[in-house]
Amino acid sequence: MKNVIIAFLFPVCLSCNAQQPSTAKMKPENFQKAIQSENIQILDVRTAGEYNGGHIKNSLQADWNNQAQFKDRIQYVDKDKPVYIYCLAGGRSNAAANWMRDNGFKNIIELEGGINAWRANNKPVEGNSNEPQLTMEQYISSIPNNKTVLVDFGAIWCPPCIKMAPVVNEVEKTNTVIKIDAGTNTTLLKEMNIEALPVFIVYKNGKEVWRQQGIVTKEELLKQLN
Repeated sequence: MKNVIIAFLFPVCLSCNAQQPSTAKMKPENFQKAIQSENIQILDVRTAGEYNGGHIKNSLQADWNNQAQFKDRIQYVDKDKPVYIYCLAGGRSNAAANWMRDNGFKNIIELEGGINAWRANNKPVEGNSNEPQLTMEQYISSIPNNKTVLVDFGAIWCPPCIKMAPVVNEVEKTNTVIKIDAGTNTTLLKEMNIEALPVFIVYKNGKEVWRQQGIVTKEELLKQLN
């Protein structure tokens, strides 16, 4: 009888263990060493303002508290590559990590204690919040009034912007492209009514004639520029 009971319980235990999401947390020292590897992704799930105030080098940004933005950006993060995730203290990144595990991401590693712990351990951060912002007047004056140009509002921490970068570079070979750092020029974004990235705007003779947010094909961009 005991053997029968054990045989019955064994697969049940296996089933329970299989359903448990994998949890992986690293202290700042080990986290720093791990992110030096190739083929990894670093994800900051704080707000853009927090990100600009100081972030880990090469990290992408997707605000967990803004679910529309988070789900839009996260679709461009590779589910098959490790993702090293952090927030301020660990709460948001833990919630985001669990969501990602439930949605097919295979290897999520959390920074224990968030960037607070990272800073407390004297680890390096990058930020551009003190860089001068482009004014609306400066932006308008940068648009030629005698040709057709494409303006690309993007950021190095924006997953869909990274995905679009090769396309924009191809278009730039035969067209004039103006690239605006949306991570720095947040005031300009508000004045331009830009709420999500990337955004592409075509100007002809100084006037806006087309605008599109998100992923755009090379063919569509060239069509609008001709």
